Amino acid sequence: MITSLVGKTFLDAYNSKYNKQLTPKEFFTEEYFDLFYNHPKYMQWVTNSPFVQMKAGQKVHLLKKEERIEKLESLHDKVKNETADASFALGFPASESKEFASTSGLVSDIVIPVNEDEIYLSWIGSGLGIGVAGGYTLLFDDATITLQTFEGWKTYRKFLNDNTLERLRGNQIGTWNGQWLTYSLRSNFDEKFDFSTLIDEKIFEVDSEKIEVSTVNWSKLFFSLSQLYPSRSLTAYIYGFGQTNKTIGFIPFQLKAGTKLKHIYSQLIGSNHSISSKDFEELFGMHIKRACELGSIGMQTLRPEGLVKYMNESKNLTFKNEVDKINYYVYKTWLIAMLSKNKEEISEYTLKLAETILKYRNGDSNNKTVRKNLVEKELWEAKSKRAFIEILTTMIKDLDTNDLDIIKAFKDDIHLMTNEEFGYLSTLLKFDYAFLEKQS
Repeated sequence: MITSLVGKTFLDAYNSKYNKQLTPKEFFTEEYFDLFYNHPKYMQWVTNSPFVQMKAGQKVHLLKKEERIEKLESLHDKVKNETADASFALGFPASESKEFASTSGLVSDIVIPVNEDEIYLSWIGSGLGIGVAGGYTLLFDDATITLQTFEGWKTYRKFLNDNTLERLRGNQIGTWNGQWLTYSLRSNFDEKFDFSTLIDEKIFEVDSEKIEVSTVNWSKLFFSLSQLYPSRSLTAYIYGFGQTNKTIGFIPFQLKAGTKLKHIYSQLIGSNHSISSKDFEELFGMHIKRACELGSIGMQTLRPEGLVKYMNESKNLTFKNEVDKINYYVYKTWLIAMLSKNKEEISEYTLKLAETILKYRNGDSNNKTVRKNLVEKELWEAKSKRAFIEILTTMIKDLDTNDLDIIKAFKDDIHLMTNEEFGYLSTLLKFDYAFLEKQS
């Protein structure tokens, strides 16, 4: 099972880093159990496992040390003497495997031999799951990522044991892992952070009744991972464990897309209109389930959600507030990244075209309304290359020589574009047109 595989990758890296030779059972007993379960607040809740099965009168937060050890021994006994199932082998099928229960993941009627090491490793791997918004968890079979996740376990346990944080929820290890990785892999990460720092970062939600870890958007995690691996591709196993388990499968993460977007954005804005990396990252990314349906997590899936309503419609940015200006640069960044033409040239190219179209619109005071409608109602509404070119052809008779050459060259470029590229370029051109109109 993938949880066991990731657990093994981590344990090998852990033993190497700390010069140890712990077996899976030894690590589970000495490290995992002590961090996750040997306290009044658990870090992880595993349904039907020995750690959550209480005798009459028992409650998790009231368990004595010897009672917690008794539950650990119960797990050891199950691992040694029982056929592995989801109650004590994480990610494995439920005990009703022949019925293909809805609580089972990766069910197969093929008998797969399982040894004790794999069961303990499944717990370790499960504890390394990275929760993201949308109810899904990611697992990366990568030593560096798993070690970094492990470092976050200690911090979460420290907060759970802090008497001043009595309202802090336990059992959120996956959600915590997602926030911890996103935060700790940033280039500006400060190791001297405290709890108030994490509240400012919106990692925790605080109200009068409870404190809990917020769920991170996958796109923010993506950008942080791209800091770790600027040009790498990693494969994630994506799933959800709950009353009904969900399995999406193995999805590639093209992390160089995050690096490219940040590079293009910095080239566009220089030091002007800059927003924080955190705010920048929050504007990108479709829903995780939809992103996975495209087969790969990369540039296309990072499409800003707010951009959709402007594509292939006449609706445009108004630049009436600072938000529109921020969105303009963010949307433009993604659109440029999606076009195959040289990235450094596209921005100037579309600005020049937008300037020519704006000049055309304002060029005849007697027909200003006619030209405005032609551009803003017909050109921007054109849903095909053919319709777009026909409107450009209508404009040609009223252009001077220099502008005529620009539009003719643009018309030729459109012929060579795919329909997808045309959609991106026409939207980018529309935004540049609105931006220049506001400046004039």
